[in-house]
Amino acid sequence: MSFERERLYQRNRKLGKLPPRLDDRTLKMKKYVSPATPPQAVYWSKGYRSWGMMLNDNLGDCTIAAVGHAIQTWKINLGKNVNLARVTLPDSAIELAYEQWCSYNPADPSTDQGGVELDVLNDWRQSGISGDKILAYADPDPASVLHVKQSIFLFGGSYIGFNVPQSAMDQNAAGQDWTVVPDDGGIAGGHAVWCPDYNPTGLWCITWGMRQFMTWEFFEKYTDESHALLSRDWLTSGNLDPTGVDLTTLQSDLQGVVS
Repeated sequence: MSFERERLYQRNRKLGKLPPRLDDRTLKMKKYVSPATPPQAVYWSKGYRSWGMMLNDNLGDCTIAAVGHAIQTWKINLGKNVNLARVTLPDSAIELAYEQWCSYNPADPSTDQGGVELDVLNDWRQSGISGDKILAYADPDPASVLHVKQSIFLFGGSYIGFNVPQSAMDQNAAGQDWTVVPDDGGIAGGHAVWCPDYNPTGLWCITWGMRQFMTWEFFEKYTDESHALLSRDWLTSGNLDPTGVDLTTLQSDLQGVVS
């Protein structure tokens, strides 16, 4: 393991995703995406390894950290010379969003209780973070690997939430992939991550400042929610195939959703 990766794995790692909040009004991705088969592999992370902790070593703000990592991914794909450091939100913006969207009070450590993904997405769409807003979100079937692949391919990534077994914490600390093991040690908590890459055997998420691989078996066993996000940055990049997504219907339906 390189010194840089060893330094990353030695950092503190906090969880913080609260149980999913279901809302019947949430749009379903399958309505807007054509049934075309996505590519075998997609890599929107462009080879970057160190993505920034986004305060998730000291705070249970993973739902906000995943927002920061999504913005990074979209913007590094805007052009050939976009540097990751230039599109990384400052920690002050991450903490402010955690305060406003998840009721965290820096003066009261007991308020560091994590966040609900659906609430974060609604606040992000309505109020934005450092001027950046998503246009819409729609949920893939969290049990469908195909839907999640389509989400990553068409939208630049998938914002997912999952239950983290203790075995995954141990695997990450050892620099190993997340795999299903016979005795997972029980659930340590919930976690939100942004997933910009996949291949036939699994997908990569950005968590605790690094790329972490999980097998599809691990994904299917532990994931309890996933969200496809539509960003103006992604539309501007030209990576979104207009024949693959019914944007007109998506935007029209969104008008009927009162958050």
